[in-house]
Amino acid sequence: MTKQPTLTKADLIEEVLKVTELPRKESETIVETIFDSIIEAIQKGEKIEIRGFGSFRTRQRRGRVGRNPKTGEKVEVPAKRIPFFKPSKELKDFVNSDEAAAMTSAAESAGASSGNSTRS
Repeated sequence: MTKQPTLTKADLIEEVLKVTELPRKESETIVETIFDSIIEAIQKGEKIEIRGFGSFRTRQRRGRVGRNPKTGEKVEVPAKRIPFFKPSKELKDFVNSDEAAAMTSAAESAGASSGNSTRS
């Protein structure tokens, strides 16, 4: 199983740095401010909507009886709020069209390398 590449906060700061040509400190401030704003709004129970990307909100998870995996003992798990991200239709379409294009190009290169050409 291969490990997927991960985009980190440092990578996002580098991207802002490249696009805006601002000093590193200002790029860090921009990225931090966006994350802090999202976190603060979620803590207040507000919904954040970024058109073309998705929305962030909280969902209520009911309390339940769980088990301690080590001892098997029953444990009461309290109700809690959890953060939830719902991608926009545009983001879903973009991700799926990218996967479809990657699958198509992989299939085409596999067909070409095995000598299965459809030309006459």
